[in-house]
Amino acid sequence: MNSSKHTELANHAWSVADLLRGDYKQADYGKVILPFTVLRRLECVLEPTREKVAEKVAQLAGQELDEDRFLRKASGHSFYNRTSLTLRKIAGDPQNAAKNLQLYVAGFSDNAREVLEKYEFNQQIRKLDAAKLLYQVIGRFTDLDLRPEIVSNHNMGYIFEELIRRFAEQSNETAGEHFTPREVINLMVNLLVGPDADALSLPGVVRTVLDPACGTGGMLSAAEDHIAALNPGAKVEVYGQELNPESWAICRSDLMIKGQDPDNIAFGNSFSDDGHKREKFDYLLANPPFGVEWKKVKDEVEHEYETLGHSGRFGAGLPRINDGSLLFLQHMLSKMKPVDVNGGGGSRVAIVFNGSPLFTGAAESGESNIRRWILENDWLEAIVALPDQLFYNTGISTYFWILTNRKTADHKGKVVLLDARDYWVKMRKSLGDKRKELSEQQIREITRLYGEALQVAGDPEHLLHGKVKVFKNEDFGYQRITVERPLKLRFEVTEETLAALAEARAVLKLDHAGEFVAAVRALVGQSWPTKSEAFVALKDAVVAAGLLWPTGAPFVKSVRDAIGVRDADGEVQTVKGTPEPDSDLRDYENVPLGEDVDKYLKREVLPYVPDAWIDHSKTKIGYEIPLTRYFYVYQPPRPLAEIDAELKSLEAEIQMLLGEVAE
Repeated sequence: MNSSKHTELANHAWSVADLLRGDYKQADYGKVILPFTVLRRLECVLEPTREKVAEKVAQLAGQELDEDRFLRKASGHSFYNRTSLTLRKIAGDPQNAAKNLQLYVAGFSDNAREVLEKYEFNQQIRKLDAAKLLYQVIGRFTDLDLRPEIVSNHNMGYIFEELIRRFAEQSNETAGEHFTPREVINLMVNLLVGPDADALSLPGVVRTVLDPACGTGGMLSAAEDHIAALNPGAKVEVYGQELNPESWAICRSDLMIKGQDPDNIAFGNSFSDDGHKREKFDYLLANPPFGVEWKKVKDEVEHEYETLGHSGRFGAGLPRINDGSLLFLQHMLSKMKPVDVNGGGGSRVAIVFNGSPLFTGAAESGESNIRRWILENDWLEAIVALPDQLFYNTGISTYFWILTNRKTADHKGKVVLLDARDYWVKMRKSLGDKRKELSEQQIREITRLYGEALQVAGDPEHLLHGKVKVFKNEDFGYQRITVERPLKLRFEVTEETLAALAEARAVLKLDHAGEFVAAVRALVGQSWPTKSEAFVALKDAVVAAGLLWPTGAPFVKSVRDAIGVRDADGEVQTVKGTPEPDSDLRDYENVPLGEDVDKYLKREVLPYVPDAWIDHSKTKIGYEIPLTRYFYVYQPPRPLAEIDAELKSLEAEIQMLLGEVAE
């Protein structure tokens, strides 16, 4: 089936919007169209065995048996409907349409009925009936031919995807809540599964796949199709979890149609209610929403982090509250199969991120610690930079992260960075923010380049050498050092420093604070190069005024801070004989991991500030992956003569045009 046919069928379903206009808000059209599309698909799939199921229902009537197993067998699917009703029959009796439709839905097996309930379908039935639209909507869907021999399961996914995209646009979804274009999924699955092609071709192979943010199940379908293409005899079991009820319902119905176990698709939040606890998978892939906060599950996530540590899912660290991307990755990594002593087992992981997880977070922040944990465990195989404007509801740049706990020998200790940002073709017609797509040829080229990455990176003569870079894991680490310089002060009494002295907390606590400040006022206009000289003068002035000179370190520091003025040629202040650092001159440097920081200081800092030193107690370890910096190519500015010539040419053109207007 070609794309125009997908669009035609999607348009047919979406044409119901014409009936809903006025009674429904635009953002609510999908609440009617999506469940009716699911219902119609289920009906078309069950049509060939409808009579067989009806006979079995009659045969089992009055018997105390668990009919579910028998009816599933009769229908040939993991779901069924006990009634003799169809949408066409219901549409033929407008007066009883609501009652009959509710009976029809109630006649489905529990797993199918649960899907429709997630759409709050009964509520939509009542609303459509009250608006006298129900029989018209039903009638429109009876003309939608979704029989499996006309629309395959794979093509049905395209139609669902198009309807959901339209619903998302009408609902004003945020930029991160998008649906993954099929060609992006295909590339992602290629990179995830491709290295295992030989193992997957073995007879009787069984593989499990998890998507913890599965949406409508597009990635799971693509992974299943890819493995089946490599080995038609392979058994693929797909699992997922989804928070959005409509997306969950569509994914679950898709699995029912394909003969997979719909119970493998859990409903709920993967962070607070893991639907696949203690389970491990061969392949894990996801396109979690970008930049979406995890505040709603903050208590559950923090509790697991604090009580279970690395025994739980989030032991490496917690990212900032407004972006849960790295939580998804930790969740997925916790479900990798362990590698056995012979090198067997293990898992591969692929996830789509925006640029934030690459570098957000300072040294020893939650994000940096998560990156450090991944790299020090040697799990990151590669990061692939994709073109922008690939997704329907966001034009931002995106990246594939490919991870595994069973790297091949030549990949151990290394990370591949692949720049695929130039691999795109312009779409003939934009879909939301999606203006670019990957052609099949480009997908093959990127897949091949990924497989040959180490060889290409090692061959400077290769045409694509500039598209691939290989780094050691530790190359992404750095030491965040604190460079201190001594506090240097001169001391003076001016109206400004006197005001600061009067407001100092230690002075305000004095019994005769006002008299103390008045005594010091006599020294306005005087200055001293050292603290000892300044304090002798102040003490003499205070005693001369008949007051006692206060004692105590807090008082001495308050007075010093009030009358001391920073001066590059001033006296170095010390604490127990050690130079006191000046917080205003404090600086930070990122030194590559493994480099001697003292040698770095001597080479890069001391030639310019000879009195600087490193406070080793404040050194932190951080990890970041500045991918765009590695692929940056300097473009020299155009010569001034060329720019000047262009300006003169433009001026002449403007003069000519103005002359024509004047005539």
